[in-house]
Formats: sequence, structure tokens, C-alpha cells
Amino acid sequence: MKEYTYTLELKTRDYECDIQGVVNNANYQHYLEVTRHEFIQSVGISFEDLHRQGIDVMVSRVTINYRAPLRGGQEFLSCLNIYRKGVRYIFEQDIYRKSDGVQCIKAQVDCVCVVNGSLTRGDEIYPTFAPYLTTP
Repeated sequence: MKEYTYTLELKTRDYECDIQGVVNNANYQHYLEVTRHEFIQSVGISFEDLHRQGIDVMVSRVTINYRAPLRGGQEFLSCLNIYRKGVRYIFEQDIYRKSDGVQCIKAQVDCVCVVNGSLTRGDEIYPTFAPYLTTP
């Protein structure tokens, strides 16, 4: 496993699985979002506070490569790195089964910053993210 800026340990739930006994593809987006939100809170950003200031950080694109399944009750590591490219903050997010270290998904989540309804370069949140930015 490579180095990551942030790692969160989570566990699947049986109701997230489809008839084949594997986690339904849509649930991976929930795992990715939980990880991003936990990371963002850990660095001191509150979406509620930002929104009150007219600043909204929004997902603009999600790309997920599914590599191996998770099943009900399995523990996994949800990891992320973040870098900046133009107006986007890009989260590289990977999920690994904890039991054997197999990579289950590789994802890229692009986010943008909107201030009072207008797209910006995201400079409003840069000072907080700067210490955690990596190179792609």
C-alpha cells in the first residue's frame, strides 16, 4: 500500500450488499464521501461554517475503477491523497480490504469551490489544505 495523507477504517454492513453478496457499487461513493468529510473535519474545515460564509465545496466528477469486491461485515481502509489542478481539488481515493490488503477500488473525486454562486480557484480554502497537498 502506498503512502496516504489520510486513512479511515470502516466496516461494511450486510444491507449494503446485493443479491450476489457483494457491496453494491453505489455504496462505494458513500464510503468515499465519509472519508473526505472525516478528513476535512480533521483539518478544521466545517462545511456548515463555510456555507454560512457563502463558500460551498462541491463534487464535480467521480471516477471509480472497481477492482475487487467487499462483502458484508468486512473491515476496510479508505485512504486519500489530495492535490490541486487549476480550479479543482482532486482527491485520489483508494479502498483496501483490511484482511488481505487487496485494493478494492481506485477513485478520483474532483471538487470545486463556489463562492456566492460563482466558481472560484478555491483560494478561500487553500491555506487549510496546503499542508496536505501532494503531487499527482
